[in-house]
Amino acid sequence: MRFIGKFLLWCFSLGLLGLIAAVLFVVGVFIYFSYDLPNYSTLKDYEPSLVTRVHSGDGRLLDEFAQENRIFVPSEEIPDLVKNAFLAAEDKNFYTHKGVDPMAIARAMASNIKNAGSGRRPIGASTITQQVAKNFLLTNEVSYTRKIREAIVAYRMDKAMSKDRILELYLNEIFLGQRSYGVASAALNYFNKSLDELAIEEAAYLAALPKAPNNYHPMRNKESALERRNWVIDEMADNDFITESQAEMAKLKPLEMVKREADRVVNAPYFAEEVRREMVERYGEDSILKSGLSIRTSVDPTYQRIAEEALRDGLLAFDRRHGWRGPLERGQTTGSLSATIENLDKPEGMLDSWQFAVVLDGSGRVALREGAQVNIRSEDVKWAGGGSNALKTGDIVMVEKVGEESAEYYLRQVPKIQGGIVVIDPNTGRVLAMQGGWAFDGSQYNRATQARRQPGSAFKPFVYLTALDQGYTPSTLVMDAPFEYTDTAGNVWRPKNYSNKFYGATPLRVGIEKSRNLMTVRLANHIGIEKVVDTAKEFGIDENMKPHLANALGAGETTLLKLTNAYAMLVNGGNKITPSFIDRIQDRYGNTVFKTDEHQCRNCGPKIRWENQDVPNIPDIRPQIGNPQTIYQIVSILEGVVERGTGQRLKSLGRPLAGKTGTTNESKDTWFVGFTPDLAIGVYVGMDNPKPLGSGETGSSTAAPVFKDFVEDALDGVPATPFRVPEGIKMVRVNPQTGKRVSPLDDSGIWEAFVPGTEPDDRVTIIDDGIVEGYGQNSPYSTQGNTDLYGPSPYSQGNQTDPYSPYQPRGGTTYSTGAQPNVPMQPQQPERQPNTGGTSAGTGTGGLY
Repeated sequence: MRFIGKFLLWCFSLGLLGLIAAVLFVVGVFIYFSYDLPNYSTLKDYEPSLVTRVHSGDGRLLDEFAQENRIFVPSEEIPDLVKNAFLAAEDKNFYTHKGVDPMAIARAMASNIKNAGSGRRPIGASTITQQVAKNFLLTNEVSYTRKIREAIVAYRMDKAMSKDRILELYLNEIFLGQRSYGVASAALNYFNKSLDELAIEEAAYLAALPKAPNNYHPMRNKESALERRNWVIDEMADNDFITESQAEMAKLKPLEMVKREADRVVNAPYFAEEVRREMVERYGEDSILKSGLSIRTSVDPTYQRIAEEALRDGLLAFDRRHGWRGPLERGQTTGSLSATIENLDKPEGMLDSWQFAVVLDGSGRVALREGAQVNIRSEDVKWAGGGSNALKTGDIVMVEKVGEESAEYYLRQVPKIQGGIVVIDPNTGRVLAMQGGWAFDGSQYNRATQARRQPGSAFKPFVYLTALDQGYTPSTLVMDAPFEYTDTAGNVWRPKNYSNKFYGATPLRVGIEKSRNLMTVRLANHIGIEKVVDTAKEFGIDENMKPHLANALGAGETTLLKLTNAYAMLVNGGNKITPSFIDRIQDRYGNTVFKTDEHQCRNCGPKIRWENQDVPNIPDIRPQIGNPQTIYQIVSILEGVVERGTGQRLKSLGRPLAGKTGTTNESKDTWFVGFTPDLAIGVYVGMDNPKPLGSGETGSSTAAPVFKDFVEDALDGVPATPFRVPEGIKMVRVNPQTGKRVSPLDDSGIWEAFVPGTEPDDRVTIIDDGIVEGYGQNSPYSTQGNTDLYGPSPYSQGNQTDPYSPYQPRGGTTYSTGAQPNVPMQPQQPERQPNTGGTSAGTGTGGLY
C-alpha cells in the first residue's frame, strides 16, 4: 500500500509539474508571440477607406474615386439576413466564443494532420474576429506562427470591443470580388441592390465569396458558385436563421448578376475628370481616394447629354464635308466573318453604339459580327465615293444603326477634328454641362478647360465694350479703311477684312455684327490697347494678355471655359462670377465641408412658419465689374449678330439669342460663344495640332451649328424671354446702316440702346482717327462743332499709317441732320508722319470672321 501511495504521489507530482510546465509553456508562447504585436486598440476609432462618390445636380451618380470600392454601413443598418448569412458561412459560434473557437481549431488540426504531405493548402479555423485581426493588423502569411499571433490579437480584441463592432468592421472591410470591398458595395455591383433589398439567395451568395471570390464568379464559374451558395443556404437553415422551406425555395432560384441601372448613372467623363483634378488640388489625391466624400456637382444630366450629342453631330458633319478616308482594313476574307471581326482592336474614339462590319459588295451590303446582313445608307455609299477609297468586298468598316424603326446603317469613321462645348448658368457661374472632346475613351485631353487657343473675332465684343465705356455709342461711325501698323522692330502689320473689301464710315454696331477687322483694330488703336487688355483681364479672359494691337482681333490665347464665362458676365449685367463644377462637398458623416454658394439667407432657418412675414432676403454679393448700361449695349449688339450678322443661321430658332463667331487666320480655330437670357454657351472646333480646317470653314459653319443644336433641343418647350434691360437705358429707333434716327414707322429701323445723354440728336460730329461720332452732344468725344477727322490718337503705338490719320489740321464741320459727311472710300494716301508716343506692340495674328 505504501508503494502504491508513493507511486500515486509521484504521478500526481509529475502531473502537476507537467501541468505547470504546460502552463509556463503556454504563458511563454503567449509572451513570446505577444512581443511587438500591433495595437488592436486603434480599431476602436478605425475609419475604413471609403469610396468618394460624385453626383450630378439632381443626385444621380456621376463617378466614383477610390483605391478600394467600399460603402460603409453601420452595424445597426446592416440587415440581420446579411449578418446571419455570413455567420452561417464563416463563424456560427461568433456570439459565444472569446475571439477564438477551440472546437473549430481542433477540427482544423485533425484535418491538416490527415492531409499532411498531400500538398494541399492547410485549412483554417479562423473566427470572424481572427479574420478582422489578420485583415487590419497582420499579414496573409500562411504559417502556424501567424495563426498564434492572430489568435492572441483576436482574444484581446474580443475583450476590448463589442461583438457588433467587430462584425461591423468585418462586413465593411472584407473583399468580395468585382472591385467590391464590404457587403454594401458588393450588393450594388453584383445585384444592383441596397442591402435591405437582398433576397435570401443573394445574401447567401455574398457570404459564399470571402474564401475565394474569383473561384465563385457568377458568370465564369457559375456551377461552383451555385454549389457554394446553396451550401451557405443549408448552413443558414441548420443554424435556424431561416426555415427549411425558405431554404428549399431559395436554392431553386437562379444565380444571376444584375448590372447597375443606367438611369442611376450620368455619363459625363470629361466633367467628372475636371472635378477629380479640382479635388486633388484642393485636398490631395490620397484624401479623395480614401475619405468617402460625397460631392454634389453642378452638372445637369439633360443638358450634358444634349451638349455631348450636339458636339458629336457637329464634328461628324465637319468630318463628312471633308470626305471618307477609307476602311479600317482592306480585303479581309469572308470565310469566317465573326472570327475576323472578333480579332479587331477597337479604334480610339469608336463609340459604343458603333459596330464592326465586313463589306460584302460595293452596293453597301455588310455583315455584322453576329452574322446578320444589313445595308449601309445609299447616300453614305455615295459619300465613300469611287477611286481608291471606295467600298470593296472584304473591307472592315464601322457602322451605326440609323434608328430603331430603320433597317439601314450609317457608315462611320472617327473624326480627326476635335472640339468642346461649355454651358454656364450666367447668374451663378455653375457649369451645367461640358464636353471636352469627341470621346473621353479616345482622348482625355479637355479642349474646354485645358486647350489654350486664339479666340479670333469672338474676342471683339470686349474691344467694343471698352469703347462704349469710353463714351462711344452703338451709332458711332468708325472708318472701315486700310490700316497699317509698324512696330518699333520694323515689323509691318496690315490687317484686312474677311471679305478683302473696305466699307467706309460704318456704325460701331455693324463692326461686330459683320465682324469687321479694320474697324476693330482702328477702334482699339484709338481708345488704347491697354484699356482693352484691362477689360480682358477684368472679365477673366487672359490674365497674362500683353498690350499688342493684334490682340484686339483675338490673337491672344484663352480657354473655352474662360471665354464662355466672360460672355456669361455680359448677359448677367456685369456681375463677377467664377465658373464652378462643385456645388457642395460632404464628409462621410454628412457634414458639409465646402460649398460654392456663399450667400447667407437672412431670416431663414431649417423650418420657417409662414405668418405673412417678409420674404427672406438673399443679398446679391457678386462684385460689379462693369457698367450695366454699356454691357447691355453690347448684349443688344450681339443680338444683331444673330439678326443680321455672322450668326444668322441661329435666327430660325425664333427666340432671343446673342453671340459672336470667331475664326482665326487660316481658319485654324473656330468658335461660337453666345447666350440666351439664362444660359451662356461656348463652342470651340479645331485640331489638337492647329492647322487650317479648309476653305469656307469658319465659326459660322463649324461651331454655330453645334450651338444651334444645343439650344434647339435644350430649350424645346421653354418659353422665350427677352434679355433684361437695366434701369436708365434709353431706346431710340435708328437706321442700322447709318446710325441716324428714323421714324418709328420706318421698317428699316431698329431699336438701339443708348446711355442717357448719348442718344442721337440733330448733329453729326466727326472726331479724330477716322471715328465719326453719331450724334450725341453730351458725348465726351463731341467737339461741339469742331471736327478733328485726321488728328493723331494719343494712344497710338509705334509708327502708324492710316489714310484717315494724320491728314488735316484741327477744325472741321458740324453736319446738320439729313446730311452725311462725304467720306471717300479710298482717299489719297497722306504722307507718313512718325508717332513716337506709346510703347512697342507686337503684330501677331488675329481674327478674320
